[in-house]
Order: sequence, then C-alpha cells, then structure tokens
Amino acid sequence: MGSREAMSSHNQDHVVVGKIGATYGIKGWLKVFSYTEQAESIFAYQPWLIKMKGEWQTFHVEAWKRHGQGLVAKLEGLDVREDAQVMTNAEISVPADQLPALSDEEFYWRELMGMTVVTTQGYDLGKVTDILETGSNDVLVVKANLKDAFGQKERLIPFLDEQVIKSIDRTAQRIEVDWDPGF
Repeated sequence: MGSREAMSSHNQDHVVVGKIGATYGIKGWLKVFSYTEQAESIFAYQPWLIKMKGEWQTFHVEAWKRHGQGLVAKLEGLDVREDAQVMTNAEISVPADQLPALSDEEFYWRELMGMTVVTTQGYDLGKVTDILETGSNDVLVVKANLKDAFGQKERLIPFLDEQVIKSIDRTAQRIEVDWDPGF
C-alpha cells in the first residue's frame, strides 16, 4: 500500500528520494542515501534536482555502483573531490511526474501526511504527522487535536489494510480507521 518514494516534499512538483553523503575517492564520486523502496531505483529517476545555495539545480548521474552496504554515484560535471564536497548532505529530488503512476488503491506515503484520521464512529483522532516503518507493518503517527477527549497527544496506528485502515479518501483528505480512540 505504501511506497518508500514517500519522503515528504512540500513542493508538489518534485519529491525527495534521497540524500547525498560524503565524497568518495578523489574523482568527484559521492555517497548516496536512497529513500526509495529498492535502493537502486533512485538511479532510474533522472535528472536529479539538488538544492545548492537555496536554488534547485539539475544534475545527471554519469555513473553509479554499489559500494559495500551503500551506493556511490558520479554526477556529470563534478570531476574533483572539492567540487563534489559542496553537495554533501544535499537532498536529492526528482520531478514528481517521473515516479510511477499509482492505481486508486495505492498511495505514496507523502500523500497521507496531514490527512485527518477518523474512527468508523466518526471520532476525529487527529492528523498524520509521520509514518514509521517497523519490521512487520508501517505505523501512522497521528498528532491528536489539542482538546482530545481522551487526553492523547499522539497515537500510533498500525497501517493494516482492511483490519484497521477502512478507507482513504484523497479528495476529502481523510483516513477512516477501526481504532479505539482511548489508545
């Protein structure tokens, strides 16, 4: 149901799919942290948009390879370590239209952020502020409303399709759940 390509972007035209780490070697290669479900998928989306000094700039990946547990990439035009160093910690975005289209039944996690969560009885549990990936299933972090009748500040609701998650309405920005508001 969820997809890792979800890492939030407040700009709907592009989506953050990863982050650049430290330089690797002397020829301008950089470590890459991928947020995509299959780490290598990050290289399928081109060009990359990288924020440099507050401006989004376009880069093409010239080459990439696995390195130990991680990934390293060589961006076009960055041929020496010093040029590459300024990229460290920059977020990697791609144009949203590059991501695969989803069926009506599928959602990117970023779409769930900020949605209102209500119980099947109509009790407003609050808004989705985060999604935790646990081993077995993902968990919605729902920030409760200020005057929550049950005194809750935050609720962790397992993202279990059908069992807990009854419906997701994109238009109304609502997620209906079968959940006890006391938890």
